Amino acid sequence: MKKIALYSITLSTYALTAVTSSLFAQDIRTKIQEAFNQFQNQESLKNAISSLTVFDGKTGQTIYAANENIGLATASTMKVITAATALDFLGKNYQFKTTLYYTGAIDENGVLNGNIIVSGTGDPTLGSDRYPETKAAIVLNKWILAIQNAGIRSINGAVIADDRLYNGNQIPGGWIWTDMGNYYGAGISSLNWHENAFGIDFSPAAKVGAKAEIVNYTAQVPYLQIINETTTGKAGSGDNVYAYAAPYSTKIFVRGTYGQDLKKTIELASPDPAYDLAFQLNEGLNKQGIIAIQPPATGAKMDSIDLSQKQPLDVHLSPTMDKIVYWFNQKSINLYGEALLKAIAYTTAGKTGTDDGANYIQKYWNAKLGIKPGEINSVDGSGLSPQNRVTTLAMNKIMQYAQKQNWYPVFYESLPTYNEMKMKSGTIVGALGYTGVHTAKNGQSFTYTLLVNNYSGSGANMRRQMFKLLDVLK
Repeated sequence: MKKIALYSITLSTYALTAVTSSLFAQDIRTKIQEAFNQFQNQESLKNAISSLTVFDGKTGQTIYAANENIGLATASTMKVITAATALDFLGKNYQFKTTLYYTGAIDENGVLNGNIIVSGTGDPTLGSDRYPETKAAIVLNKWILAIQNAGIRSINGAVIADDRLYNGNQIPGGWIWTDMGNYYGAGISSLNWHENAFGIDFSPAAKVGAKAEIVNYTAQVPYLQIINETTTGKAGSGDNVYAYAAPYSTKIFVRGTYGQDLKKTIELASPDPAYDLAFQLNEGLNKQGIIAIQPPATGAKMDSIDLSQKQPLDVHLSPTMDKIVYWFNQKSINLYGEALLKAIAYTTAGKTGTDDGANYIQKYWNAKLGIKPGEINSVDGSGLSPQNRVTTLAMNKIMQYAQKQNWYPVFYESLPTYNEMKMKSGTIVGALGYTGVHTAKNGQSFTYTLLVNNYSGSGANMRRQMFKLLDVLK
């Protein structure tokens, strides 16, 4: 009898827990519904569409979903999908490799009758200031020392940056002209250098509307013609400077306004990062008295190079994937997203197109989670393209999946904190988004994705309204 009684009590406890859990789920669902209805009723969303999906962070059960099957422009929230795919498929210890070698032979006088060649596999961190071991000066000095230690005193050839693996410097399909010349719209190469960007410093004029002069460059780029049409904006107007260029441009037009009280370096996209790497290495060798008789070049020259005699000088390894993903999400670096997408495509099938990587991501998550291709209809890995269309349901399924993986701690750490919540943001014209994870004060955990397209009014106001909506999860 005692055993039966104990069994009955245990069943009652389970039943009570289930009922309590169900009531709590209904309560939070009601609160989210009320908050979402209030959010939807604002005038700035009259011609817009919003989608919100919320899962129970532990069980994966859908707590709330609205317009969850409609594909929307993601902006940079797309990065969580690329990051999760890279960590899951390539692994958190994956590293890119860049090889320095020489062709030909070195004679008794230290003359290299051949070429110095740098060959890349798409490392987005090469020359980046974000890691101690990747800084441009560190990498260049390491390579110059390797060349000196090989006994090379002059080069009867050229310094060549071999960027053929990704067919030179490419812009993902769907990127727009007003983005391409700026650091966040930099193209992707198999030899990226200094995040494919360089900076310019302005001196604003005393008079609003007068020309703001360029007074400094963060790197030597004498091979580029910078046409400055920037004017001085009023104090407090900030940075409204945009660069206009495309891959392999030799002219960059810089237009817009630079605030009178602004003190900021404006970052431009490098039109040919591989050439810039070859140029900078060549300049560094020149300073050490090692002169190449031919000008620096890129992969286009490789067809005429005899590779029958080649000797390695250095193999540079990138930081591991977990460290790359950290800055990828923390600073929303578009270049990193495109580099990861191409690495996925190349590792999968030896392909290097952005579309190849996007197609693989569709197939990958279809196989893993049953997400249909139309739910992840992307054209890049960073979210910069306004043509991306992803459902909040698909994105949230991937966020939920991430929590169960051994790489989740580094993924979680990579997510920025906004509104006292861990989440990745996304912003392009007319589109805002947030996706993340959160544990409420009562211990309830959630994964959530919120996307808004075609809103009106300021982005700052829309962010405040989105945060107010997400506050219901606290």
